[in-house]
Amino acid sequence: MRLSEEEIRKITLSAIQELGDSANPDAVKNVVAKTVDKMGSALESANAEADSGKIILTSFGANYPGIVAGITAELSSTKCNILDISQKILSEYYTMIMVIDISETNCSFKELQDKMNAVADRLGIKVYLQHENIFKSMHRI
Repeated sequence: MRLSEEEIRKITLSAIQELGDSANPDAVKNVVAKTVDKMGSALESANAEADSGKIILTSFGANYPGIVAGITAELSSTKCNILDISQKILSEYYTMIMVIDISETNCSFKELQDKMNAVADRLGIKVYLQHENIFKSMHRI
């Protein structure tokens, strides 16, 4: 399992907070190693389970007309089915989370990510996709 520097930083800061006054380099290293091992086990379990065929799409950015249309048009063109959607507009910013069924899609997860990245670039927003199993595993830790 490969972690980004940002993920390692978060795990390390969490370990330091957990240890409090007893934090020292060796103790932090042990807590980080245990956390990474747990994450690896959770990801292996998620991969071993049957794929749910669902993904979580999260997007956010400056609000203006056409964002939802741009995202949903691309999802429709790839035969993705939106199962649930939540959006919130705060002043001039928006956030949106979708649960999407990709079991009938005509492209791979990677291709779908690439298509959503192109939409995000065109609209000047951020869009993130994650398999539901990985999302659930990350939030169990």
